[in-house]
Amino acid sequence: MAGSESPKPAAAATATTEADACPVPHSARSTWLSSVKTSTSCDSSKMDQAPPVGHPKPSNSKLGVDREVSTIPRASMEGSNSEHDPRYQDPRNGNWIYPSEAMFFNAMKRKDWDPKAEDMRTIVPIHNAVNERAWKEIKEWEAGRGSEKCGGPKLVSFSGDSRRLTPKARFMVLLGYQAPFDRHDWTVDRCGRRIDYVIDFYSGKPDPKRPEALSFYLDVRPKLSPEGAWMRMQRWAGSFF
Repeated sequence: MAGSESPKPAAAATATTEADACPVPHSARSTWLSSVKTSTSCDSSKMDQAPPVGHPKPSNSKLGVDREVSTIPRASMEGSNSEHDPRYQDPRNGNWIYPSEAMFFNAMKRKDWDPKAEDMRTIVPIHNAVNERAWKEIKEWEAGRGSEKCGGPKLVSFSGDSRRLTPKARFMVLLGYQAPFDRHDWTVDRCGRRIDYVIDFYSGKPDPKRPEALSFYLDVRPKLSPEGAWMRMQRWAGSFF
């Protein structure tokens, strides 16, 4: 057991997404996992969320410049993170916007990586799918807790640091399990009340029948604040009924 497997906590859920449905080139999978494992931080306050004006020429002609609008509502329209496409915006709030292939590629270059342009077509959908899965898990935690009165939970901010293990992950490593490949901290707005969540990202076991399919699962839970502890206790108690 020592170091050979990743833990699969009860709260974790295997992600089944469009990214899983298609074969993932080994080079792209390795590049994506390595990039998050060695990344020291990921901070929403440093992200360029302004929609591109026109279609600026990317640094590599093979790279796309289109940006996918996530399903994750943004808590505030202040700053640059606003989406002006009316299909994805109500009168008060927009959604978070994912980076384009070109933006992802250039960000990796700035970090002294040597990414391949052709891998971006796989890496960017993986990145987006993982975040969509995390938001789905958070919405399940938030269901029935009052945010329905104001249009549902909204993401205020997020940050990540793959080198900073959560206490739970550190404990699991001591038991001999593999460490998560990334850790994120997300702050959610629940009708004006901010709730902090922590997410451990784990690599899953490869499927012998689909060796090229990406496998991952997430352990999403509220942080151990008084509210977070109460939420965890309620879910634990609910598992017996």
